[in-house]
Amino acid sequence: MRLIPVNSIRPGCILGKTIHNSEGQVLLYKGVKLTKELLKRIEDNEIYSLYIKDKYSEGEIEDNIKPELRQKAIKTIRDNFSSIENYVKQESILSTKKVIDLKHKYLSSFKIMAEEIVEEILSNRKTLVNLVDIKTMDGYTYEHSVNVAVLSIILGVELGLNKPRLVDLANGALLHDLGKVFISKDILLKKGKLDSTEYDEMKNHPIMGYKYLKTQNDISSISRVIVLQHHERIDGLGYPKSLTGNEINYYAKIVSISDVYDALTSDRPYRRGLPPNEAIEYLMGTGGSIFDAEMVELFVKNIVPYPVGTLVDLSNGDVGLVEKLNTNFPLRPILRIIDLENDEKTETVLDMMSTKNIVIIGTNYESFSIDE
Repeated sequence: MRLIPVNSIRPGCILGKTIHNSEGQVLLYKGVKLTKELLKRIEDNEIYSLYIKDKYSEGEIEDNIKPELRQKAIKTIRDNFSSIENYVKQESILSTKKVIDLKHKYLSSFKIMAEEIVEEILSNRKTLVNLVDIKTMDGYTYEHSVNVAVLSIILGVELGLNKPRLVDLANGALLHDLGKVFISKDILLKKGKLDSTEYDEMKNHPIMGYKYLKTQNDISSISRVIVLQHHERIDGLGYPKSLTGNEINYYAKIVSISDVYDALTSDRPYRRGLPPNEAIEYLMGTGGSIFDAEMVELFVKNIVPYPVGTLVDLSNGDVGLVEKLNTNFPLRPILRIIDLENDEKTETVLDMMSTKNIVIIGTNYESFSIDE
């Protein structure tokens, strides 16, 4: 199974993973043979990348949580963010007791969901994280929040956090973008880069989210500070407080890595997502300046930029099929060289751990129908 831009997919390819619209409804089930009409329908729903199966990549890429739990989490975030947004508009005319009851009702569901996701990951721990899930443009905030929670939990496990702290971490990750409820939709959904005034407003979302949560006793201080500090950088160039180094909360540092990784690999209105290897290289290049270096090192060891079955372009002009991963070295797997002219595997196997002068320069997005 390979993640391919929709505009690179040939009719006749097989959909490898069920896709949903922004409301969580199934658009197409996995196993469907893709046609020009279906690919157009997918793009009309602002989905620009798909998992496909072809002759080189028929294996499954398993999610770190069950699809049913992922969709439940997305729905929980969507429904409660929407409810919070609606009731905030009426807060001035509601009684104090009503406000407290509503806040408890909406926010308690996030902790329940955090507990479910932590339990799922701890009971069914995958050793490595494959590519992030397909996202729709207008459902980005909710789908992104679930991915950030999953990635943060996995990094938290590697850092030795116990279960209660993992739940606090997951809850903060699910809520990290809560402040966007208070930001203008024109800014959130703008199909282009923000100007300086819009960006200044966007930078208020950590403070707005924290202010909403700070009087809520059933949200832990760890979860609240994650919401406030997830955009801080250890070099002091983050926001909202320009904190440096150890001034930044330990758990917020975890979420900041997960947040940036998932954001970089996601399609946005103003740009396409980066290939996972480029996002990993960015994190590795900024560990120690933007992010905590030790956390980045552990994070990238658990990410698979090139899952088994991926086609990759090499610096010497060859194309390779990933056949096996080298543990702790995600950018240097074992490959079988592919002859694209004759559309076949060769006998040549290349272990990139033993070949220092050849590097992977990117994912090859050539697609093949099963029948070709």
